[in-house]
Amino acid sequence: MESNSKVWSIVLAGGEGDRLKPLIQSWLGYAKPKQYCTFVGTRSMLQHTLDRADQVLRSDQKLTVTARAHWQCGWSRFLQQRSGRILVQPADRGTGTAIFVALTYVRKYQPQATVVIFPSDHFIYPEGNFIETVRTAVSAATAGKHWLILLGVRPKGPEPEYGWIQPGVPLGWIHGHRLQIAESFAEKPTPDYCRNAMARGALWNTMIVAADLNLLWEQGRRYLPDLMILLERFAANIGSQNEEVELENLYQELAGHDFSAELLQRIPQQIAVLELNGVVWSDWGRPSRIVESLDFIGKVPAFRLTEVAS
Repeated sequence: MESNSKVWSIVLAGGEGDRLKPLIQSWLGYAKPKQYCTFVGTRSMLQHTLDRADQVLRSDQKLTVTARAHWQCGWSRFLQQRSGRILVQPADRGTGTAIFVALTYVRKYQPQATVVIFPSDHFIYPEGNFIETVRTAVSAATAGKHWLILLGVRPKGPEPEYGWIQPGVPLGWIHGHRLQIAESFAEKPTPDYCRNAMARGALWNTMIVAADLNLLWEQGRRYLPDLMILLERFAANIGSQNEEVELENLYQELAGHDFSAELLQRIPQQIAVLELNGVVWSDWGRPSRIVESLDFIGKVPAFRLTEVAS
């Protein structure tokens, strides 16, 4: 566990998981966001993510982003029994908005923080190799504050629903891992682009990021100025009696933003790629990916395979 008091984790758990809704409805008989579902074993995807984050960083320096609807349904109330802080969003405004609102809070608590972003809907196995790589990313982000460290994974096929990173000039080695400047970044490109990128050695974007908070803040000001103006105005309310009301008002004004498409894709020159080796990784956005991942490690999903349509 990273003991540095300036390193924070941000766990993203506020999405609705629309593409898995039909499967979950058929399986459970009611709607439930995928991050709260236990597709195998005894822990939900969010619980797995929180446990991984706590093995890398201090558990009390973790901010989990959830949604009011999830809270009201009781799905995320177990977070009250865990260390760390909770941000209950009044509405889902996309990954970019969620990340920068979370950064606003972390910036208030620790202005010089390094942050690690963990999406909560990813399958990762084995966890030991993953944790070691994230620790390396933290070290790299702490040492090189002008680089956003992004974990990439070797693609299994020309998947057009993922982001694609083309590694370029080597920056050097850290803890046995090679860091490379991103030559380009394309979010959800065409199938032809994916095939060509795969042939050139491109990697899938995991959206697992370690970076200096102020670097991210500067990039937000440059590329998402309207969002950042609202957040800098809101920041004065954090910790005040008006915080809850002002958070509600903030979300009335906030637009939706996608972190990969609207930021990462625009700043490849700021990205240093760290390849995630020896790990099975998958964004469980489709039922077929769940089945494929679990089959690879010899596990059977909790739902019936006949419920899988795609």
